[in-house]
Amino acid sequence: MNFDYSPKVQELRQALIAFMKEHVYPSEHKWEAHVRSDRRWEPVPVIEELKARARENGLWNLWRPKTHGGELTNLEYAPLCEIMGRVHWAPEVFNCSAPDTGNMETLLKYGTPEHIRQWCEPLLEGRIRSAFLMTEPNVASSDATNIQTRIVRERDDYVISGTKWWSSGAGDPRCKLYIVMGKTDPDNASRHSQQSMVLVPAGTPGVRVLRHLPVFGYDDAPHGHMEIELKNVRVPVSNVLLGEGRGFEIAQGRLGPGRIHHCMRLIGQAEMALEKMCKRASERTAFGRPVAEQGVTRERIAEARILIDSARFMVLNAAWKMDTVGNKVAKKEIAMIKVLAPNMACKVIDWAMQVHGGGGVSDDFGLARSYGWARALRFADGPDEVHRNQIAKIELGEQTSLADALGKVRRA
Repeated sequence: MNFDYSPKVQELRQALIAFMKEHVYPSEHKWEAHVRSDRRWEPVPVIEELKARARENGLWNLWRPKTHGGELTNLEYAPLCEIMGRVHWAPEVFNCSAPDTGNMETLLKYGTPEHIRQWCEPLLEGRIRSAFLMTEPNVASSDATNIQTRIVRERDDYVISGTKWWSSGAGDPRCKLYIVMGKTDPDNASRHSQQSMVLVPAGTPGVRVLRHLPVFGYDDAPHGHMEIELKNVRVPVSNVLLGEGRGFEIAQGRLGPGRIHHCMRLIGQAEMALEKMCKRASERTAFGRPVAEQGVTRERIAEARILIDSARFMVLNAAWKMDTVGNKVAKKEIAMIKVLAPNMACKVIDWAMQVHGGGGVSDDFGLARSYGWARALRFADGPDEVHRNQIAKIELGEQTSLADALGKVRRA
């Protein structure tokens, strides 16, 4: 395991750091002003301006996997994702934001040439956006076999009925495609072969956006997290991905890289929080001495550094394993970082908020929004409890196998 950055990655890191410093950080006030205005559900002008600069600088679609036309492995992309994640809206500038990256990868891996031409190419060019419709309000969607949305075949069409929520990205007026997971064969003896994924154009009759769902009071416009009703929505059978009953297979292939991306972005958010914590602690005095000299503050700064670096190395290890042995073999490592990174970020951001006093829970320093997003990611792509359960099952199996092997050695 050699996690040294290659010359190519070092060059891209420096280019990204320079771009963020020159263009993104100075534009945060423009983004903030837009999303506080009555035009907040429209595309953010400063993001659109910066997209052109990012393309000119060769910083476009860095997420694209090497196996599907890209130039970087998961391990190479991970540190770049961290830099972009320092400002939560910055990934869109580079066409590297969720859920579009996961949806594009899904289309590249499992779509037909026509799916790629019609939907993935415009997404790769940044001309449209997309959403992933999986979670439902009326069932425990942490167990995806509970999904109730029905996909019924009628001759050459599928008819889709159900309600989805937390459909992130569906609030954007440029969102033109939904990838919808539902049941095509609810009576199949295999609970993991009942589901399929189909492509649904956003303007299809029967699709209705019911409301947006705030995250700790933030509506995340224009991205949005929407509740969507699908009522007798009709699409061609050719819109199915990979084939009927393959929905779980696609979900597993889609979520692995997405979890790596979320984790690295969270590390970027935690780094920003630590920087703000150190700056604030050095500038403020309490009880006769700088806050930075208070024992509890120093302890938290040290602990934050330890937690961030620990999480980074675990994420890099998971990325390396995905590259070398594949997502399936790396599932324990992927599950571990999905638990670790959001919890680490929540703790570090919380400490930073504490150092800022009342300002920490305001919008003045961006920490409250960061905390809300980090906390929400303990649900996204599967809640902590699901991943911990998977980790424990794998660990128990490995320990049993080890005990059996040692027993054979002793008997021999």
